[in-house]
Amino acid sequence: MRSMSDAERRARLGVRHRLSPATRAGDVLDAARAVVVLHATDPATVFLAVAARTAGVGPAAVERALYDDRTLLRMLAMRRTMFVAPTELVPVLQASTANALAVKQRATYGRMIERGSDVADVPAFFAEAERAAHKALLERGEATGAQLSADAPILRTQVDPAPGKSYSRPTSVTTWVLVTLGCEGRIVRGRPNGTWASSQYRWSPVEAWLPGGVADVPPAEARAELVRRWLRAFGPAPAADLKWWTGWNAGDVKKALALLDVTEVDIGGGTGIVLSDDLEPTPPPEPWAALLPALDPTPMGWRERGWFLGGHGPRLFDRNGNIGPSVWWDGRIVGGWAQRADGEIAVRLLDDVGADAGAAIDAEAARTAAFYGGVRAVPRFRTPLERELTS
Repeated sequence: MRSMSDAERRARLGVRHRLSPATRAGDVLDAARAVVVLHATDPATVFLAVAARTAGVGPAAVERALYDDRTLLRMLAMRRTMFVAPTELVPVLQASTANALAVKQRATYGRMIERGSDVADVPAFFAEAERAAHKALLERGEATGAQLSADAPILRTQVDPAPGKSYSRPTSVTTWVLVTLGCEGRIVRGRPNGTWASSQYRWSPVEAWLPGGVADVPPAEARAELVRRWLRAFGPAPAADLKWWTGWNAGDVKKALALLDVTEVDIGGGTGIVLSDDLEPTPPPEPWAALLPALDPTPMGWRERGWFLGGHGPRLFDRNGNIGPSVWWDGRIVGGWAQRADGEIAVRLLDDVGADAGAAIDAEAARTAAFYGGVRAVPRFRTPLERELTS
């Protein structure tokens, strides 16, 4: 079996994820395509992930790609996680993942309505609520959840999400209906209220991004295409990493791989999968530094991270497996960083990387501070080191 070393994997990471200065992306869309999709659970991640992979691209360019040019679209997909995806990939994500997620979401919300309200026919009620919300949004063109709720009284139906529990508070079904419509590919989270770090979005019909709506793709074909893109960006990697990243069951992963020409390689005692036309070594880039944000798609692209994380996981991850802001040197995580209340970017190195690396990391910290400008953004998932740096 052919071998691919950790050094080769780190070289691929630096080049393909556009993190080395010589390979940085030319624009926002190229930066997103380099890692398949951008994590967007924390809205600031999208902007900071682009900043790390480009030169001279500011927040306004990211907003333009998202909301004016609309070459990127925000959607729930793998592992019920929010992503920003290139619009050409949306039909693949919809067929491979989001359609099944919509079914699960509707079932989950349906159970909550059944036990927490007096609605008699829950499926009929939910379908009518979706129709009313969609109709109201089409009439407005763009709206907040509160505006749609004002237009469609059915959305104001109250549900007790945890009957009998002291912490439970009645809530309307507005958000549940809008999330499900989003999973179905019928509506889209648009421009936020507030800065680029805000997570309070206005909604738009999907046709505002994709004039013909989301194209239909056979699910098996869509899963194979998504795997192909992931392998091109993240391979070689174990099938277990792919299963984790997609959130699919083992059977769907196996079927998707069967539709592709792949080769198994040894990756330090384990077995990795790589596209068969992608076996040539990657010329290593010049040593590079990067400050990646919380939930950046690079460290969140694999489940097994020892080859670039080392023993730093307890300081840089929370208890649910979410990574905080990380400092990289030449393909390895060597520390963490945080934005303080006054805008300072505080860095803590966990490895001795030498003076040249330190200078390059300082330069990246200055670049990150300039990108933030006057915006302050606390990561949604706090990690031990990030808390230490901001205490």
